[in-house]
Amino acid sequence: MDAPSTRPAPESGPEVRIHRPARSVMQSGKAATAHWVIDPEPVYRSAIEPLMGWTASRDTLQQVLLTFPDRDSAIAFATHRGWRYTVSEPKTPARHPKSYLQNFRGRH
Repeated sequence: MDAPSTRPAPESGPEVRIHRPARSVMQSGKAATAHWVIDPEPVYRSAIEPLMGWTASRDTLQQVLLTFPDRDSAIAFATHRGWRYTVSEPKTPARHPKSYLQNFRGRH
């Protein structure tokens, strides 16, 4: 008997996540958040290399990051290729406008 294959069916295509990247926590600018990204989900488990101790994987799609100018073009690309996808809508941060005076309220 053959062992069950851990390889996905070729006609199913990879599972991908379509999202807009969050801004960097080190900066307050939003320069890198204007585009949409297709990020493939892992297909194979990662393993530890016995010789060097590095993390290795047979999943080459993890090295690919596709960017698109808008959500619709990313969805059209995934649909055209037959990929299963989920769309994560960006969360808008709650803005609490303050005046400079509020920095000193509550102090005596």
